[in-house]
Amino acid sequence: MKFTEDSLERAVIELFGEISIEHVHGQEIHRASEDVILADDLEHYLFSRYSGDGITATEIKQVINRVTSLPNIPIYESNRAFMGILSEGFILNRDDRTQKDFLVKLLDSENIERNVFKIVNQIEVKGYEKRIPDAIVYINGLPLVVIEFKSAIKENTTILDAHTQLTVRYKRDIPNLLKYNAFCVISDGVNNKMGSLFAPYEFYYSWRKVNNSDEPRDGIDSLFTMVRGLFDKTRLVDVIENFIFFPDNAKNNEKYVCRYPQYYAAKKLYEN
Repeated sequence: MKFTEDSLERAVIELFGEISIEHVHGQEIHRASEDVILADDLEHYLFSRYSGDGITATEIKQVINRVTSLPNIPIYESNRAFMGILSEGFILNRDDRTQKDFLVKLLDSENIERNVFKIVNQIEVKGYEKRIPDAIVYINGLPLVVIEFKSAIKENTTILDAHTQLTVRYKRDIPNLLKYNAFCVISDGVNNKMGSLFAPYEFYYSWRKVNNSDEPRDGIDSLFTMVRGLFDKTRLVDVIENFIFFPDNAKNNEKYVCRYPQYYAAKKLYEN
């Protein structure tokens, strides 16, 4: 089966629905096109998770300001700083200095359903230029995964073009979005790969298993294994928090995202 870009987009959205990730069309989200974070979702998550700590509306704004104040460029340094915050959290200094400061985490790996997951398609983003990414996976209002589709039935068009769209045009034109990027996905339905925004095309890799005990899948089946495997809510949060690495002394904007054999092998070693 070969897809047009539109039919592939619809198919992927349906697959996300099967794993209980809500779909919202970009036109249904009322926001300035420069605003890439869904602030209502982030506020909802922060209040839900930290209401027991007495977090205030002012403190929630303080957290959001910490996230949104990262500069757009240089994008590598901003992305590195954001991923550090996302993985490690940061200490919130309380408005009431008689109260104890506490660690704020932007993702909840202990209570997965407390996170707000959404896949949003065709949302207009204005940076240096206007761009409309095919789909973005948001967690708690943060645009963590950008997905770009290419049609398998168009001549002279491949997922290499999707890689170029993300890593050249989008990185140049909408760094305000991509500074929050954990990883990217490129797909034509038959070829489905994920990787770092800063990685060359040859380092993008398919996620070919849902579970470690499964047989690897190729072709259109690798679309199913990617959505049901990589985008399983618990696994997705785990990958983003624990399996993305920036070298201490990166010379060439290096950022490493695990491949599925590395992920499953590391989990198995850890459990043993």
